[in-house]
Amino acid sequence: MKGALLFIAIFALSMLIIPMIALNSQAPPVAGTPPAPLIVETAQPAHNPSEDEPAPPLGPPASPVDIGMDTQAVADDQLSAEPPLSDIFGVSYFRVLDERTGEIHLVSVRDYVRGVVAAEMPASFHPEALKAQAVAAHTFALHQQMVQQRIPDPDLRGADFSADPQGRMGFVTEEVARLIFGYREDEHWQIITDAVDEVLELILKHEGEPIVAAFHAMSAGATEYASNVWVGSAPYLVPAPSQGDLSAPGFETREAFETSLLQRLLHEHHPGIIFEGNPADWLEVTERSSSGYVAAIRVGDTLLRGIDVRRALYLRSHHFEIDFSGSEFTFTVRGYGHGVGLSQRGAEYMARQGATFEEILANYYPGTALHRIVIAER
Repeated sequence: MKGALLFIAIFALSMLIIPMIALNSQAPPVAGTPPAPLIVETAQPAHNPSEDEPAPPLGPPASPVDIGMDTQAVADDQLSAEPPLSDIFGVSYFRVLDERTGEIHLVSVRDYVRGVVAAEMPASFHPEALKAQAVAAHTFALHQQMVQQRIPDPDLRGADFSADPQGRMGFVTEEVARLIFGYREDEHWQIITDAVDEVLELILKHEGEPIVAAFHAMSAGATEYASNVWVGSAPYLVPAPSQGDLSAPGFETREAFETSLLQRLLHEHHPGIIFEGNPADWLEVTERSSSGYVAAIRVGDTLLRGIDVRRALYLRSHHFEIDFSGSEFTFTVRGYGHGVGLSQRGAEYMARQGATFEEILANYYPGTALHRIVIAER
């Protein structure tokens, strides 16, 4: 393992709908310098695109590597018809803390992955997109379990991660899923089950361990560096093309804020900001990532990250343009979510264009490889 394994799991109620916040630097690490481990400020297991996403259960990658400026080549066995046999994981269930009741439930691997896919994607999505989501969900659950075993978060009280099944946050039970599906419950649940069962024994690895398989609803046309959203980096969480998002429903939205409301919302999160002079000069984007997301923005007299402004203003993403007219700021926002890892709408588009789930995963997690594991009990 390279470097020390670090983890911070901080619950903040204001983060329930605005995800994944933490960043020490705005640019990818310079080649040849030691990278920082990836740190995410939450232990939430997944996100719900309809609510804007809480963060998945992400800890630091066990072997962080400098990601440089270019995406890594796809591993040779990423698209193999028969992924290699990997470790025999003695994992038959996950411990899930119910955020509403405080109870810890033992959920079988199969039930958990089905519950995540049902909460995350409509059953009308292409089966290959559903399979890609299932692999990602299973992988990051294993990663979080690994993190908790190494550095337990006392707030989880022995659980691997938390979820709100009744609120469709991160995971749903079959009972809740069937209520969501309504009169087509049998058909839709069978679609989810078939997709999950086909890939249940497949996970993504990098340097021998399950990856931080982040995902989000919709990118801004290309995905984002993890280092522009969290502290640290991961070599497989780098910009990837996602052109299908450009034509997705709700790709571009607009949010307007009167000057007084904008001041109040930003002060709630950053009380030290001083706003002076012409409001037209209050906001200035000073840096964007290669994917167009706002990496740094001057707000009054304070330099913030784009993700900070997104959180304060409850925007759908931190890929935005700002206009000021009269006494009103207008944000034109593209995409939905933090933009890191798999784009669910992008995966759906790729699947409709004929891509397999292996090809979808290779696009969004470059440099990783699929491995087959043995699940102790089904």
